[in-house]
This record gives sequence, structure tokens and C-alpha cells, in this order.
Amino acid sequence: MQYRPLGRSGLSVSAIGLGTMTWGRQNSEAEGHEQMDYALSRGISFWDTAEMYAVPPNAESYGRTEEIIGSWFQSRGGRDRVILASKIIGLSDGGFGWVRGGTSRLDRPNILAAVEASLRRLRTDYIDLYQIHWPDRVTNRFGTRYYKHRPEKDAVPIEETLGVMDELVKAGKIRHVGLSNESPWGVMSFLRTAEEKGLPRVASIQNAYNLLNRQFEVALAEVCLREEVGLLAYAPLAAGTLSGKYLDGALPAGSRRAIDPRPSRYATPNADAATRAYLDVARRHGLSPTQMAIAFTLRQPFVASTLIGATTMETLKSNIAAAELSLSEEVMKEIEEIGALYPDPCP
Repeated sequence: MQYRPLGRSGLSVSAIGLGTMTWGRQNSEAEGHEQMDYALSRGISFWDTAEMYAVPPNAESYGRTEEIIGSWFQSRGGRDRVILASKIIGLSDGGFGWVRGGTSRLDRPNILAAVEASLRRLRTDYIDLYQIHWPDRVTNRFGTRYYKHRPEKDAVPIEETLGVMDELVKAGKIRHVGLSNESPWGVMSFLRTAEEKGLPRVASIQNAYNLLNRQFEVALAEVCLREEVGLLAYAPLAAGTLSGKYLDGALPAGSRRAIDPRPSRYATPNADAATRAYLDVARRHGLSPTQMAIAFTLRQPFVASTLIGATTMETLKSNIAAAELSLSEEVMKEIEEIGALYPDPCP
């Protein structure tokens, strides 16, 4: 397994990171433990979770994934073998009424309460990377293509949020700070505030990045390379879409789309055509389409770690094996041709 620097944090993370959001809904506690055992045996030492997991989120599954990780730590020990990341949700406009009474914001009371609750569930004294799951303002995320300026919806100032993170770093409860579902303006604003006020510098950004959504390359890639902020690429398979299992409106039993009532950001007009084109490239070159998709993300110089998740051990093993795949220049040329024909069908 390759290890890469996580921004300027001094941490090195495995190029493949273990995503955990299915544990507690699609996967049982025992299955989650089995995945952690196998991932660690393959050198995957970077694990990512969030307070709102499992997904799809609801009151019953809230925090369950962290509890499963915590029970693994309790039964296996070895907390120091894992670089652990979690997240706090931002402004939700009442969409998460079961989280802190539906008043979640990135302010001091919410951040302190969220961290303490996560530490209890995770059964640990510290979180290596504490991430803001989404901003406390209206901006493009989760499939929104065009920005609509709504400054009246801005909630907590960045300086206040980073100030609380600074308290937690000094208290030893978190080690580093990261962003998620952020924009170039957001990343630069956090960096500027940290520098001007002597507050923690963000080490990473966790955004969607895959063959159907290369929006990160438009502006954020330059920001992250020049400012040394690592991308934690989530959904490298476009939430399973690049496997081909959702073609023509198919909803396999037990799949994410089958159990999640929310519209998928990957169910767009050109998604099927682009997916078929990528599947054809893989077929002609004798590649697993899912491994090809993951290997594509791992080639990018701005990617610190690609987060993979799975509901079966067979899929997990195949996804992890993608770290050993090197894509030929011919394959990359064909991928770029498809990208030009179907530019970012699923932003």
C-alpha cells in the first residue's frame, strides 16, 4: 500500500482509505468488524466516518457507524494503528431534526457537543482528522451545478468555527482539521483565516471525485496543489454507478439507491451513456470497470487518499486491489475522450 502526505499535517495516509457509511444500515456490526480487520491487514490505516452515518441517514442510524468502529477498538485495541477521521454536519435547515434538536451549526456549542459525542461512540480520546461535513452557508454541493448567492443564509463565521477547532486541538481531542463538500472560495477563506488569526490550518478537503464528476479539476485542484491541501476523494465509483448496476433505471435489491429515498446525484440524463462508454473501455482492455475507476482517481497528484466502501467482502477486496492497477496511456487517452464527449454528467 502506498502512503501519501495529508496536506501539511505531518500525517501520512494510505492511498486507499476505508469508507464506513454502510455499517449500521447495509452492513451489520460483525460485517463492519470483518471489513476493518481485512483493510488493516492490507495496509489501509486511514478510516473515514461521520456523526451522521450510517447512510441513508435517519434518527435510528445516527451515530451507529461510529459505535461500530468504537466496538472494534474495544475488542481489538490498537487505536494507534489507525488514522481516524470523522465529521460534524453543518447548517441543515431542519433536514436533520434528530441531530442536536435540529439546530446543528458550526458554532461553539454544537462543535463541542458533537466532538464529545463522537469520542464516546468511537471509544477513543482523540480524532486524528475532524472534518466539517458541509459548509454553514449556501453553496454548490451534492449535485448542485450552478451557484445561487444567498448571503442571508450564512450561519457561523469561519473564524468562530476555526476558533473552536483550535480549542479542541489544544485540548488534544482532535489533531487536525479538514473540510468536505467545499468550494474554492471556502478553502481559500479557511486558509486565509487560519494564517491571519493563528488558527489551525485545514489539512484536507473531502469532495466527490470520479469519472462522472471531475468538477474538482476545474478550480479546486489548483487550489489544493498550490496550497498543499490533500483531496480525500469520495464516491470514486459514483456511488456504485460506474459498476453499471443502475443502467436503464435498474434498482438491485439492497443497493444504495433501492434503500435511499433521496434522489441520486448520479441519476442524470447523460449518466447511462457515459457509464456505458467507460464500461466499454474497461471491457476492451481486459480491466475491471470498478478497479479502472478507482485507479483513475489514484493517478491524480491532488489526491491524498481515495475512499472506498463496500457492502460485501468480495467487493471490498476488489476495490482495495485497485491500488495495484496502473492504467496505460492508451486507457487514459480513451478516458479523456469520453470525458470530452460527456463532461461531468453528474456534478
